[in-house]
Amino acid sequence: MSFPTRLRFSVSLSTLKFPSFLPNPSLPKLHSHFHSRPPSFENVDDALFQFHRMLCMRHTPPIIQFNKILDSFAKMKHYPTVVSLSRRLELKAIQPDFFTLNILINCFCHLGQINLAFSVLSKILKWGYQPDTVTLTTLIKGLCLKGQVKKALHFHDKLLAQGFRLDQVSYGTLINGVCKIGETRAAIQLLRRIDGRLTEPNVVMYNTIIDCLCKRKLVSEACNLFSEMSVKGISANVVTYSAIIHGFCIVGKLTEALGFLNEMVLKAINPDVYIYNTLVDALHKEGKVKEAKNVLAVIVKTCLKPNVITYNTLIDGYAKHVFNAVGLMGVTPDVWSYNIMINRLCKIKRVEEALNLYKEMHQKNMVPNTVTYNSLIDGLCKSGRISYAWDLIDEMHDRGHHANVITYNSLINGLCKNGQLDKAIALINKMKDQGIQPDMYTLNILLHGLLCKGKRLKNAQGLFQDLLDKGYHPNVYTYNIIIYGHCKEGLLDEAYALQSKMEDSGCSPNAITFKIIICALLEKGETDKAEKLLCEMIARGLLKR
Repeated sequence: MSFPTRLRFSVSLSTLKFPSFLPNPSLPKLHSHFHSRPPSFENVDDALFQFHRMLCMRHTPPIIQFNKILDSFAKMKHYPTVVSLSRRLELKAIQPDFFTLNILINCFCHLGQINLAFSVLSKILKWGYQPDTVTLTTLIKGLCLKGQVKKALHFHDKLLAQGFRLDQVSYGTLINGVCKIGETRAAIQLLRRIDGRLTEPNVVMYNTIIDCLCKRKLVSEACNLFSEMSVKGISANVVTYSAIIHGFCIVGKLTEALGFLNEMVLKAINPDVYIYNTLVDALHKEGKVKEAKNVLAVIVKTCLKPNVITYNTLIDGYAKHVFNAVGLMGVTPDVWSYNIMINRLCKIKRVEEALNLYKEMHQKNMVPNTVTYNSLIDGLCKSGRISYAWDLIDEMHDRGHHANVITYNSLINGLCKNGQLDKAIALINKMKDQGIQPDMYTLNILLHGLLCKGKRLKNAQGLFQDLLDKGYHPNVYTYNIIIYGHCKEGLLDEAYALQSKMEDSGCSPNAITFKIIICALLEKGETDKAEKLLCEMIARGLLKR
């Protein structure tokens, strides 16, 4: 099979012809040989090493063995690697089978290359294979992931017209896609349509719609579906209760949320940490710190292990409680008290609350210092509100405070993430004019932005050479960024030269350095060089054989 690098086999939904037959028991069984457990790899490099070792054997293993490795890559979400390795199989004249094609469809769907996924489906049909529910569900999911839910519904109708039957997983996927675009009414209509006619609704379908309704604060409608499940004999599980409890917490109905928690316990359904975290967060937002502490005690009593979110939520609750209690006791919080709270709120992405405390400082005639401004500027930049950050910079200067390298790093990072690279470069020049020297963190941020956001390799090369000329000592992260940029442009000789320069400067390449170059070599089909580097990784102890 020739895997399409362009839309050579592009197929539209309207022209795709399915075979007229229904499932035929005389067709070969294609599932049995793939039931053995796929090999487990510690990392991508181990899998790559094994794949190329097999490819270079004198007696090439059967396609089944390669499928297991491709499947492992797909499970690790390395979809481009699967496509690239499939092409390597093609060059070695190793014929793909039904499972190879199914894996490829899955990868193309996750990469958003729906036309290529359907071109592989056309091959399946052409070679006389029968698409199974996995194939068809994957294509439905791919259309939904791409936001083409209407096309997914049209594809579903076409399948039914051709005599195909989908299963509960297929319909669960379709309902999930409809819910993801906020069409809860359409999802409920689809549920009604399939009920007992196309397949039996299950708890997953109901959970998906209930969760969507609760997130949209339509909790009463979610409860109606919850009751409907009970009437149909579909048992609610921890996911169902989690969605309902979360919904009640969103609308501030904690009594009802706790009622559902008690119902879970009575039905011997064990709540998970997520449910408790939701309740702890809702309770502390209502100022009920004591009750939140009691919920933590319940978690421990039921032998659940609280996670970092549980503790962070409680710490945040106690911090606010203590902060508010200080004022009630007649002790006035000082600038550092406010700084601690503002920094904490910005780190957990509650910037609005941090800004409210900042305004409160002004109302109390407190003068914010550089630490206050840096915390707020960093929080605003990370939440994409760079214009507000600039306003704070101006206010900071008006009040006699001077921006430092930490302030500028937050702004530069925000600008690079938003693709405003020219402004980021101008800001670094402004730093220098003010006598503030950029540090390696600053330069790494800009290099990453130039290469990953702007694809401006020449600018990155100039910046990299400039920092070398000025006596900076690039770290391994710096080198990995610039090597990655050269590899993406196909400049592998330059990437090799940078690796040599890296070692000459006393900065040892790590596993990521090798992985970047190896992947680039594989993309260009230079497997010999890739395998040589794999051997070097093993020799350096960066990869287990």
